[in-house]
Amino acid sequence: MNQPFRFGVVVAHTSSRKEFITLARKAEDLGYSTLLIPDRVVTGLAPLTSLAIAAEATIRLRVGSYMFCNDFRHPALLAKDAATLDFLSGGRFELGMGAGVGPFDYGQLGLPFDTGEKRVDRFEEALSVIKKFFAEESVNFSGNHYTITGLKGLPKPVQKPRPPIAIGAAGKRMLSLAAREADSISIIFDLPAQGIGAKNESLEEKLTWIRQAAGERLSGLELSQLAYILAIKDDRIGREYEEEGPPIPRILMSSEQAIEHLLEQREYYGFSYIPVYGGTQMEIFAPVVARLAGK
Repeated sequence: MNQPFRFGVVVAHTSSRKEFITLARKAEDLGYSTLLIPDRVVTGLAPLTSLAIAAEATIRLRVGSYMFCNDFRHPALLAKDAATLDFLSGGRFELGMGAGVGPFDYGQLGLPFDTGEKRVDRFEEALSVIKKFFAEESVNFSGNHYTITGLKGLPKPVQKPRPPIAIGAAGKRMLSLAAREADSISIIFDLPAQGIGAKNESLEEKLTWIRQAAGERLSGLELSQLAYILAIKDDRIGREYEEEGPPIPRILMSSEQAIEHLLEQREYYGFSYIPVYGGTQMEIFAPVVARLAGK
């Protein structure tokens, strides 16, 4: 059974505190579920600080990371930050994590970009540490990469049993781990050369890996697809999108076409959580959100 639709807004930059708070409140008013901040050195905003401000400025809007790079932080400290933000926001935090999007950020920070196998090894241990922190009074962990001894798991998050965990993944091992351990999976995939409506054999293979690993958990898993390439053209023109996000082509369609496309994607692939990118897409996507959110 497919999950109900919900929508998020990914915010990487802002020109002022006022603009950021206005955007967060607008997202809440328009029916978006979540405000998301990327964890990249190339973006203007740092996640935890920005999410705390957004949570304080809103009432219902959930806040989340998109996605924390595991190698940038010790997992016990990240767990403490995540639990604190959930506690102080009244239970509105969603923890998004990944094993690293690519070597560029690592290079700027002077960090080695290890093989995928090593990064996933660390990520798997880190996820265990974080879950222990949320669940246990005292955390003890001994692995190949992290050792935790008698760490108090405080504060306790408001959400039970813990804040939702989203994992961004592309490869078989990470997708399988996400299927077993996460609440939401952001599947990283490429469009087929034939276009957005063509059969995507690579994506279908990734979904097969998820189904095989998830077992009985599958019905409760939320699958996420970034709507970056979709540009609503009801009363607008494509150039309005050029200021936000990476400079890749977008597919222009009407609100009705976007609604039909997302319904088809959910029916065929199971995507129900749809983040959009930036304030411009947030506002132009509003009619789609109004029609589909919660349905």
